[in-house]
Amino acid sequence: MKIVLAEKVSPATLAVLKTEPDWEILTHDQVKNLPEALADADGLVVRSAVQADDALMASAPKLRVIGRAGVGVDNIDAGAATRRGIVVMNTPGANAIAVAELTLGLMIALGRQIPKANSTMHAGKWEKKSLQGGELRGKKFGILGLGRIGLEVARRARGFGMELIGHDPFVSAAIARENAIKLVSVEELFREADYLTLHVGLTPQTTGIINAATLATMKKGVRIVNCARGELIVEADLAEALKSGHVAGAALDVFSEEPPKNSPFFGLENVILTPHIAGSTAEAQEAVGIQIAMQVREYLKLGVVQNAVNLPSLTHEEYQELSPYMTLAERLGTFLAQFLPGNVDSIQLGYYGRLAEAKTDLIRNSAIAGVLGDPEHVNRINAASVTEERGIRLHEEKKESAQGGAGNVVRLTLHTRAGEVTALGTVLHGKSPRLLSLDGIDIEAPLQGTLLTIRNQDVPGVIGRVGTILGEHRVNIANFALGRSDRNHAETSGSALAVVQIDGAVTDAALKSLRGIEAVSDVRLVTLGDTQK
Repeated sequence: MKIVLAEKVSPATLAVLKTEPDWEILTHDQVKNLPEALADADGLVVRSAVQADDALMASAPKLRVIGRAGVGVDNIDAGAATRRGIVVMNTPGANAIAVAELTLGLMIALGRQIPKANSTMHAGKWEKKSLQGGELRGKKFGILGLGRIGLEVARRARGFGMELIGHDPFVSAAIARENAIKLVSVEELFREADYLTLHVGLTPQTTGIINAATLATMKKGVRIVNCARGELIVEADLAEALKSGHVAGAALDVFSEEPPKNSPFFGLENVILTPHIAGSTAEAQEAVGIQIAMQVREYLKLGVVQNAVNLPSLTHEEYQELSPYMTLAERLGTFLAQFLPGNVDSIQLGYYGRLAEAKTDLIRNSAIAGVLGDPEHVNRINAASVTEERGIRLHEEKKESAQGGAGNVVRLTLHTRAGEVTALGTVLHGKSPRLLSLDGIDIEAPLQGTLLTIRNQDVPGVIGRVGTILGEHRVNIANFALGRSDRNHAETSGSALAVVQIDGAVTDAALKSLRGIEAVSDVRLVTLGDTQK
């Protein structure tokens, strides 16, 4: 075996690989020409500088695995790797403790005004009276996101005697109880927290989640810490809240632009700024190096895949056949997660038709990834293990008999605190994912783009009113699908469902008008992807 370490790693990382006496390990300082070095290589380890694109992989016909010593894989073309049969691995969670410790450190610094105390002392001033702070003990600590890092933060915050509240729709109540966290809605989290920390991935739902509207719902004097992603915060809105004193302080390690230029936080005394260093500890860097070395070694020796970010081993023909159903399953999951939000207790999947005989692990994981909606940490490889980690029950069923009038059907049921919802879907023309039914109502609709789901009484005039309102708000309808519940002749009106695919965005005013239609009982906005992965 030949492993190329294309970037500098710790001695401990190298030592893991050198336990294999017959392996050739080429370190970064020995690599003069990377494509040439990869010509007969089995494994490649990178950090963030090397661009492992399709052209580089083309120079490595024997390459079986690319290991990223870190989390982000923006510098690796995972799609190209999949097509070439190369497993791409990263090391999520290896820096969780480092991030958690900085989060707590920033909280203490905010509460006790440590940066100001330090700067005034260096200036020869003794401003003891103006530096009175507050204790963490007894404060409500709101944690948005209870993945590995969020839970590590919670465990440490308990030692300070804080009251923990958290929001994460994909963590079970059992996991929350084990960590003394009270699960609340995101609205209650924002409303009740004295300190708020962010530990979620970047998704359409979390982008800009801290904005003028949500800040206005928070307590006067709240303090906010962000060591996750800069794009979670509308920076101008937070800066205004800091200037007005509504937000007492903020500590930010990440920014929408890095390094930040002309940041609205520059010059604000109640803001602590650090240059994206949460995971930058000697221990964390060594941990990610050791972890990726072990993963690469286990895969090349035993075929064990850990923390892969692309697809497991499939023949080209199998992948071509199953790929459209992976897309279908992921979009069904994304659809239902937005249709019925809340903490997920269980996920049920059914495969019908020829799919029942196929390798459905990737279809299952695609559905889970869609439900969990955490693209930075949940993917088609690790999705099932994430459900186990988060205490979410998973059940699968396979039957060769078809359902919904189609040859191959995927059935997905989502159980949350709010209830349960079931959808059936299929693939048309080999590439087009379609919804076949929702909660027992047959309806054929495309699973792509922006969708409005509208439940209403099955009475005259509703469809026309919906079209009129969307037209008044300059919303173009791309597709309008209708379905009706079964009813007997004695009923004067049953229930109906519309799934409306639209072009562009829908304003809050348009949604309010739709919800104001007398016969309409529910309106939901769902955003899906447009292309296959």
